Order: sequence, then structure tokens, then C-alpha cells
Amino acid sequence: MSDYTPPLKDMLFNLHHVSGFGRVLEIDRFADFDFEIVDQVVDEAGKFAAEVLGPINMPGDLAGCTLVDKGVVAAPGFADAYAQFVENGWQGIDVTPDYGGMGLPGTVAAAAVETRQAACLSFSLAPMLTSGAIAAIEAHGSEDIRNMFLPKLASGEWLGTMNLTEPQAGSDLSVVATRAVPEGDHYRVTGSKIFITWGDQDFTENVAHLVLARLPDAPEGVRGMSLFVVPKFLINTDGSNGDRNDVFVAGIEHKLGIHASPTCVMSFGEGEGAVGYLVGEENKGLACMFTMMNHARIGVGLQGLGISERAYQLALQYAKVRVQGRAPGVDGRATIIHHPDVRRMLLLMKSQIEAMRASAYAAAVTDDVAHYSTDTDEKYRAGRSTALLTPVIKAWLTEVAQEVTSLGVQIHGGMGYVEETGAAQHMRDARILTIYEGTTGIQANDFAGRKILGDDGLAVSELIDEMRSIDGAMASDDRLAAIRNALTEAVDRFDASVDQLKSEANADRNAAGSASVNLLMLAGTTLGGYQMARSALAIVSGASADDASFADAKLQTANFYAAHVMPRTATYASAADAGSAVLMDMPEVGF
Repeated sequence: MSDYTPPLKDMLFNLHHVSGFGRVLEIDRFADFDFEIVDQVVDEAGKFAAEVLGPINMPGDLAGCTLVDKGVVAAPGFADAYAQFVENGWQGIDVTPDYGGMGLPGTVAAAAVETRQAACLSFSLAPMLTSGAIAAIEAHGSEDIRNMFLPKLASGEWLGTMNLTEPQAGSDLSVVATRAVPEGDHYRVTGSKIFITWGDQDFTENVAHLVLARLPDAPEGVRGMSLFVVPKFLINTDGSNGDRNDVFVAGIEHKLGIHASPTCVMSFGEGEGAVGYLVGEENKGLACMFTMMNHARIGVGLQGLGISERAYQLALQYAKVRVQGRAPGVDGRATIIHHPDVRRMLLLMKSQIEAMRASAYAAAVTDDVAHYSTDTDEKYRAGRSTALLTPVIKAWLTEVAQEVTSLGVQIHGGMGYVEETGAAQHMRDARILTIYEGTTGIQANDFAGRKILGDDGLAVSELIDEMRSIDGAMASDDRLAAIRNALTEAVDRFDASVDQLKSEANADRNAAGSASVNLLMLAGTTLGGYQMARSALAIVSGASADDASFADAKLQTANFYAAHVMPRTATYASAADAGSAVLMDMPEVGF
């Protein structure tokens, strides 16, 4: 079983030199914070992840969770770890002090989340969804609802869940059948939800379920969705827990991975109906839920980053000690890290992880600016950028995680295919990431259809201009020539593919759907190249000059990404530009 060591140097390097985080600290809301405080918080988050969560990862996978009496008992060690999580105040790191939070920027929370997801993905799903519930209730709940739920959620005393999917609905929320009937100051909710992550457990006093349901007179389709918060226990007027609400676990799923995270079938209203409270306006619940969903999508992207880092660390440890064969320049039998192909795989892991981290942190900075800047123009531009980048961060990072965790198994060889080393668990755990919170195809359709065509390419044009803006600075140092050339070619390909989509979309209804996944992967790979170029530019400009080993490795890793990963943009662009006929002309009987 591997130990997890937070990659603190690279995390702080990105916060200080690449992400633009300094701009966030200039915003009035964060006037009480500086880089010294941020560094201390990120360091402590890493220590908690490594010392408390890392050790329960493999045992939790082996033990799983247990269904008992319409509830769930968590894996051994999880309750104790969660108690320490609450005691340290990690749930409320970016929640406003009005509700008991620390009030730090979301970017700092993202760095902390990365370490938790790397250390134990199953555990970290619970606070990730609670953060999303907090965001939705704070943005859309009434003052009474906020006061009732947010302090307990922000402290971690209660967990939050997301209840969307139903057996007949899948990802098509227009056919959700769960019902809510008004009754005084609340509603009675009846129905069933499936695939509910951390739908129950035995270590918090209460659970706040955010549930999509229809009112009796609701219009059909997604316009008829309302959002309700349904507590596991009813809440007394003094804020204490009352009687058990009419919501129970009907079953837990047996899954490929994340065994210690209970994925529940939830039953609402087997008796008189579960008491729920409206969040936002009637029949406008999907817009409210999207606040939580988008928060979770960024969180899942960070899961892809975290599990990739964990897989890389394990593979690197193994490559340094596994002796096999001979290698040029090595006397006797060599450890496999001396073999060129093993180095190729390790560098594919390392370079893409660093590109993912830089991209995720930069997107978190943009989201902070979008939420908290007082400059109207800056705020709106950042909002457009956040909307554009959300599906990319979710889908590209999680797709890369499939490759990285698979490479981790490959480096181990046969020892990766057996469970004892832990490499297989990382691959199994990562497999869900491209599926839940919207599949890669759903994210890609959103990216191409809504985020590019929806605003006639304004946000994506701004992104392309930003990626081109560093060309002059890069031209001044010959050490950046290969990285600069690779970035220029990739941005040009991305720009041309966007233009082609825009030109074809009106005449071809299948244009966006046919191009979407390849276009998104083109965007993500190019974005990663841009962030690696920014990293390399920071290095040659003197960042980390006091750590020559780190600086040299960063520059070499950026060159590897340019040479081995950026050429993929040509393939993605070619496929994105191929048109819809090659997909749609095949008759159904031909499959």
C-alpha cells in the first residue's frame, strides 16, 4: 500500500506563479489573507490528507460499507477520520464567516480538495457534495432556509447530498417523476432516486438531501422541476434534531470502484411523505440545482487530478525499486526507471498531471474573480470563462485520469493487475469520474453547443486570445522555442476547429454533437499546453530559482508535454473537423 505525499512544491508554485491567484487576494472580500496564510492552509490540508485519509483508503476499499435497517454503516475508520475533519474545520474553508466558515477563496479550497481526493477518493466525495449543497442553498435559499441549514453544513456536522437521477430518467431530467405537494410552510416529497452518493452514513447528526421534484401543477419537461431540501431528521425550532423524516435507504449499489462511498437508492415518502423545504422558486429548480452540479463538476475534475497524482506516486515508487533487465550505462541489472519506455510512461503521467493541476487552479481563480470581483467588466468576463471552462475541467481531467491510472497499472506489470499493490484500486476508482455528474459526452455537448455556439464564440475567442498573449514573452528565450511552437500550432488548430463548427452548425443539426468530444479534448490538451508554457515561462523568468532541481524538472516536463502530448491536438482537430456524415450515415443495421 502506497503512502501519499502532497505535491506541495508544485501546488504552491502554481498558486504563486501560474494561476494568477494574486489577483484574487486583491479582492476586498479577501483582504485579510495573504500568500503566507494560504501556504499554511494548503500545507495543513496536505498533512491531514496524508496522515488521516491516506491510511484508510485501501482498508476502506476492502471493507466497503454496509446496509443496515434502511441506513448505512460506513467503512471502518471513516467515522473517526470524519470527526477529525469536522474538528479541523475543513468543510467551511471557503464558506462565508456569516455561516461559520473561514471565508478563504475557492482556489484555496480547490487545492485542499485535491489533496483529499488523492488521499482517499471515497471519503472525499462526502464533503465535496456538501460543498455543492452549501453553494446551492446560499445562492438560492431563503434567509430562513440558509439559517436553518448552512451553519450545520459549513461546520460539517451535517452532510449534503444531490438527488437527481431516477430509474427511468438517467441523465434525462425532463422525465423525473418524484412529486412534491404543498403543505403549510413545507412540502411532502414522494418518489425514488438512484445513484445517490453518500445517501446515508452513521457519523453525522443529520443529512440535507437536495431533491429535484415536480409540483402537482408543474409544466412538463425540465421547466417543471423544483428543488427541495429534505432533512434526514426533522429540525426543531431551536435547531436540534427532531423525529426521523420519511426518507430512507432502499439499497446500496455494488460497484467497480469507490467501494467505501455508499451509492444509495433513496426512498422518499414510503409513509406520509418526506418533509421538504423549497429552495429557490417553484418550477425553477433545475437552475438552482445547476449551481450544485457545476460546483460538483469542478470537484470531479479535481478528483481526476487527485487520483492521477496518487497513481503516479505509486508507480514512481515502484519504478525506483523494481529491478528488471539491463539498461545502457547501468552496471548489472537495472531498476526499471532506467528503461526508456518506463520513463515515457512516467513522464506521460507527470506532465499531464502538472498540466491538469495548473489548468484546474487557473479555472478556480477565474471562478473566484467571477463571484467576488467588484469590477463589473472583469466579473462578467470571468463568468464567461468559468462557464466555458467548467465542462473542460470536468471532462478533460477525468478522461486523462483514465490514461494516467492505466499507465500506473502498466508500469507495475503483473503486480499492477493484482490488488495488493493498490494500483488497480486507483484505476477502478477513476473509472466513474467520466460518468457521474454528467458524462464526457454531456460535457462535450454543453461545451460545443451552449458554451461556444450559445454565445457565438465570444468566451472561446477570449480564451484563444489569452493563450496567444504569451507568445511575445516566450519568443525572448530560446529555451522555450519548442514549447512556443507546439502551443502556437495547437492554438491555431483549436481556433480553426471552432470556426468550422460555427460555420457548419446552422446547416447541420449534428455538427456540434459529432465534433464535441474531440473538440473538448482538443481544448483541454491545448489549455494544458498553455498552462505548461506559462509554467516554463515563470521558470525562465526566475521563479523557483532557489530550487534548481525543481526548476529544471519543471522545464523538462513542459518540453516533454510539448513533444509527446501536444501532437495529439492534430488528431483531435482532424476528427473534430471530419463532419457528421461519417457518424450519421451508417444505418442502424450496420452496427
